[in-house]
Amino acid sequence: MIKFPDGFFFGAATSAYQVEGNNLNSDWWQWERASGLKETCGDACRHYELYREDFALARSLNHNAHRFSVEWSRIEPREGEFNEEEIGHYRRVIASLKENSLEPIVTLHHFTNPLWFARMGGWKKKGNVRFFLRYVEKIASALGASVRYWVTINEPMVYVYYG
Repeated sequence: MIKFPDGFFFGAATSAYQVEGNNLNSDWWQWERASGLKETCGDACRHYELYREDFALARSLNHNAHRFSVEWSRIEPREGEFNEEEIGHYRRVIASLKENSLEPIVTLHHFTNPLWFARMGGWKKKGNVRFFLRYVEKIASALGASVRYWVTINEPMVYVYYG
């Protein structure tokens, strides 16, 4: 039997775009439709609605942590307009993780951008970083009391080379 050190996190990770479904204000949602893909994200696996059941299943598999991303395009669907209901959703996600004894690990950016941000030039325009910083400040303020571990950008080198 393998003995992991005390405090070792054993779990899984998800991308909001890939599991939640219906991230309508995302640049990837727009790209899927514009490219004519036969298979699109659509409802994905409906984790947005089924997260409680998903986390109970993860706990039954002896997970003790879960890394998930907050979908920026849900939080700020239009430039400067923050959706408090969506922030509340992610608070409930964190509460459900804790109820299942899963350490929440939050990824702030997992490849997707709000459509408005992409249309403004996205990461190609140096000045646009201020929009991401504003979003990060909002999320850190809203969720920070319940989260110990943060990932700023998922796989940053993949994003740099293939984004």
